[in-house]
Amino acid sequence: MESMATRDAYGKALVELGRINKDVVVLDADLSKSTKTDGFQKEFPERFFNIGIAEQNLIGCAAGFATSGKIPFASSFAVFATGRAYDQIRNSVSYSHLNVKIAASHAGITVGEDGGSHQMLEDIALMRAVPGMTVIVPADGVETKKAIFAAAQYVGPVYIRLGRPKVPIIFDEDYIFAIGKAAVIKEGSDVALMATGIMVSEALKAAELLQNQGFSAAVVNISTIKPIDAETITKVAQKTKAVVTCEEHNIYGGLGSAVAEVLVENCPVPMERIGVKDVFGRSGKPQELMEKYGLTAKDIVDAACKAMARKTK
Repeated sequence: MESMATRDAYGKALVELGRINKDVVVLDADLSKSTKTDGFQKEFPERFFNIGIAEQNLIGCAAGFATSGKIPFASSFAVFATGRAYDQIRNSVSYSHLNVKIAASHAGITVGEDGGSHQMLEDIALMRAVPGMTVIVPADGVETKKAIFAAAQYVGPVYIRLGRPKVPIIFDEDYIFAIGKAAVIKEGSDVALMATGIMVSEALKAAELLQNQGFSAAVVNISTIKPIDAETITKVAQKTKAVVTCEEHNIYGGLGSAVAEVLVENCPVPMERIGVKDVFGRSGKPQELMEKYGLTAKDIVDAACKAMARKTK
């Protein structure tokens, strides 16, 4: 299966976007080779700004560009872009509802050998809590490109979460992405696997394993965490009567929390959460860490069986 890192897709999308929209500017915190904004830097040096290792200033400068009518994309590692610069995101960007796009790479446990200090597992929770912030987590390279173009057209602050390793390409170029809309990519009747980011491909693997066991699993790609697509989540939950959420993030404050909020208000059903269980990560190879922290297709299958068993109680 073809694969691509979402950060690579981001870099390519920026160059394409820059060719058709001269208002797009890109800012980076001295990590352009890693965040893949270096392609934009080479083609549009007059619209690229290396702010240096000063993430608060990165966001402040992006806010300034937005007040001047530009469309700034500000990039760094997720741990710095959201953690170190939270105050500037809250007060300089979101409080004023400025048109800033924060595209942060190296999110989640699959940062790997960089270890727990750099494996950002709280960024979705932080950004989801900021009033007016839109939060997007693309599942593959195709969706990343479409999300970047959609974010550029959307007026208002957007956080886009990107990853370091290559992930399977799930969608073709005909795939339709829309901010605020979830996509049912596999129908099912026994349990719904609601996933985001790299966990979408794991959910698809889990659905195959469940099918081999005689269970029909729906797979829902929730790429916009905020605003959440309550209508689709409720509709699928009403059909399956059991839900498993799958995310490469702390189970608190991320996709699982967002889906639980929807279900408790609209369609309470048995639910299990796949994610990092309120701990920091450790250094290791991405796949080994996925296994250590329970983020594999097998773990999703086990959670699905628990959720389905609870339907009879």
